[in-house]
Amino acid sequence: MASWQCVKNCGACCHLDPSDRPDLAEYLTPEELALYLSLVDENGWCLHFDQATRECRIYTNRPRFCRVTVETFTAMYGIEAEELNDFAIDCCRQQIEAVYGDRSLEMLRFDRAVGIGGSVG
Repeated sequence: MASWQCVKNCGACCHLDPSDRPDLAEYLTPEELALYLSLVDENGWCLHFDQATRECRIYTNRPRFCRVTVETFTAMYGIEAEELNDFAIDCCRQQIEAVYGDRSLEMLRFDRAVGIGGSVG
């Protein structure tokens, strides 16, 4: 069975372009929505995403909506604990495909890390 994990140096989830997420107001509080929008730079990336290292500069203090936890996903999306793994994998795959492409190195690395498909040669 595939097991979700965040893949270091990916950053696909840090591409926050609101035009890609028209339903933000459905799962963020008004305060979170304002914070979310304040984090987006002119290219659609989070202001705290370091493009050179592909890491979050505020990782330990990142907002709730950047965290993949049962509590967060239950509150935001109504996802129960037993559904989180598959839901998180699907979310990551969709976001990686949208940002980097379905045959990108990032997708291959993610699939390998979570136990989907073959290996990167």
